[in-house]
Amino acid sequence: MITIDNDAKTSNAHGCSPSERTIEELLEAGMIVIDKPQGPNSHQVSAWARDILGLEKLGHGGTLDPFATGVLVLLSGRSMRLAKKVLSHDKTYVGVLRAPNKFDEQALERAIAQMCGQVYNVPPEISAVKIQVRSRKMETVLLEVDGRDAAIQVTCEAGTYIRTLARDLGLLLGHPVELKELRRTQSGRFMESHCVTLQELKDAVWLWREKGQEQAMRKILAPIESLVSDLPTVIVKDGAAGAIAHGAPLMRPGVVAIDEDLERGDSVRLLTLKGELVSMASMLTRTEMITEMDSGEVARPDLVFLPPETYPKAWKKSPE
Repeated sequence: MITIDNDAKTSNAHGCSPSERTIEELLEAGMIVIDKPQGPNSHQVSAWARDILGLEKLGHGGTLDPFATGVLVLLSGRSMRLAKKVLSHDKTYVGVLRAPNKFDEQALERAIAQMCGQVYNVPPEISAVKIQVRSRKMETVLLEVDGRDAAIQVTCEAGTYIRTLARDLGLLLGHPVELKELRRTQSGRFMESHCVTLQELKDAVWLWREKGQEQAMRKILAPIESLVSDLPTVIVKDGAAGAIAHGAPLMRPGVVAIDEDLERGDSVRLLTLKGELVSMASMLTRTEMITEMDSGEVARPDLVFLPPETYPKAWKKSPE
């Protein structure tokens, strides 16, 4: 990262570090990773978690069938505006396949080898989306074979149907292949190790509300910044953060530091000196040009997340 202004300071009178937010503030813009159980669908799990937390709305990123388990990212408050980003993450699944008779392991390995790269993946008839021919990039690995059962791991683009993969393996093998079990082990950067169960969530909420103990909730709730930590970064001054929160573009004097090698059109996250997410933005110039600029627009916000009242606006009204 290149520092543009070594003298920039942040005011303790405005804003706060994400780690210093109250539980209520985290719920206004936060996320939870739930270990979805078998039985309910993603919408039902999201609704149960919403009721446990006492929220009006709680979104989820990435639908899982009722019989599937595993990583389900739940988004609260302003974080729901990042659902599209979460939905577009690559996913990893572990599944159990079942054949009518004992698998021919060599034939299965040959068939699985064809399920790698850019593969046609037509949604099954039971899906809620329009059935049309499309392809998804995927990498399929055979983990183990035990008679009629076989375990596979699939790393794939968002929107891949593992039921379809199982059906297509059956077509290649010449006999039906059923997907008996499915577990999502990773969604983007979020893994099984980040998950909590609905019961653990309920216990944490009870400790917070009834006993005033926040430790469990703080382990479960992550701030909105966690959702965009993979994006390139531009750090901005307090005044610039206030202006951007009111709809202004990021101007050159408002830049404190910027990641190297950014190009025009790149998607970046704008952070305050305290680490607060101001907005997601599109670069209007290259990193190397910014060091030579004294004025002008650097980036234009696409989605603004910082409440407008957090920092005062940098601009002043012109005299009458």
